[in-house]
Amino acid sequence: MRLFHFSDDPTIDVFEPRPVRISSERRPGQAWLNGPLVWAIDEVHDFMYLFPRDCPRILVWAKPETSQEDRRLLGNWRGAAYVERGWLERLQAGTIHRYEMPTESFEDLEDAGMWVSRRNVVPLALTTHSGLDQEFAPRGIELKVVDSLLPMKALQHTTLHVSAIRLRNARP
Repeated sequence: MRLFHFSDDPTIDVFEPRPVRISSERRPGQAWLNGPLVWAIDEVHDFMYLFPRDCPRILVWAKPETSQEDRRLLGNWRGAAYVERGWLERLQAGTIHRYEMPTESFEDLEDAGMWVSRRNVVPLALTTHSGLDQEFAPRGIELKVVDSLLPMKALQHTTLHVSAIRLRNARP
């Protein structure tokens, strides 16, 4: 298994645990997830972070319990990444840095490939990705450009996994 952290900063030598910028409501007993942590994503789900930092997006993929009807929404793709047309140029011109992380200190959240560490983490390697719109198809993810993400929130009513990131930056 491989873990990664994405950043627009290519000069990080050590990741230090820090609290999330905007706290989320957590399930009972999980308030600690808003506290100081280093976050990472597994290789299967790394496409979720191949975006400029503040880019709003909705990401979907099939789960074991996804219905055949809902699987058809993905066609022959493993998943889909929805992004607003107003962000496409930034996605095409964007650069993001993918840090490979050692796995030893990370705990699996068993949620969409997310892992956390409560300790400092020294990355193993750094890879720079440019032309981010071209990164999805090789991962089996269809990039879907839409005028607004708000209608895509209806995907929550399917049996697909739906992750919405930075929607506060989406068009009203």
